[in-house]
Amino acid sequence: MEETDRAIVAALAADGRLSYTDLAERVGLSVSAVHQRVRRLEQRGVIKGYAASIDHDALGLSLTAFVAIRPLDPSQPDDAPERLAKLPQIESCYSVAGEDFYMLLVRVENPLALERLLQEIRSAANVTTRTTVVLSTPYENRPNVRQPGSSPSAPNA
Repeated sequence: MEETDRAIVAALAADGRLSYTDLAERVGLSVSAVHQRVRRLEQRGVIKGYAASIDHDALGLSLTAFVAIRPLDPSQPDDAPERLAKLPQIESCYSVAGEDFYMLLVRVENPLALERLLQEIRSAANVTTRTTVVLSTPYENRPNVRQPGSSPSAPNA
C-alpha cells in the first residue's frame, strides 16, 4: 500500500467522521481523488467500516476483563466462539497460541456481573476460565498503519 493510502487510513482511523474536504487537506490531494481512494480502500476491504468510539463507563460498563478459555475436553469440537456469540458482554474473541485456546475481551457493570458472565461462559462452551481484570486503560484501539516490518523508532533512511 502506498504512503498516500496509509495517510488516508490513518486520518480516518483517528477520526472516521472527517469530511472528504478535510481529509483531502490532510493528505494533500483533491477532494475527488480522496473520494476515489477511499472508495477503493473500502472495496479492497482495507477500510471495513466506520464506528463510534464508545465511553463504556458512561454506559455503566465500568468493568473490563480479559477471559482466557480452554476446553474441559480438548477432543470435543472447537466451537466455543459460536457457542459464546450470543453473549453481548463479550466484545472480542481472539484465537491465541499457548495454553489457552481463546482470549475474550468482556465488559460488564460490576464484579457480580462478571461472576455471572463467567458462569455463563463456562456452561455455554464447556470450558475453564482464567480472568484478568483491567484496572485502567492508558490507551486502546490505536491505529497501526505503518509499513509492515518497519520499526516505529527507526530513523528515516
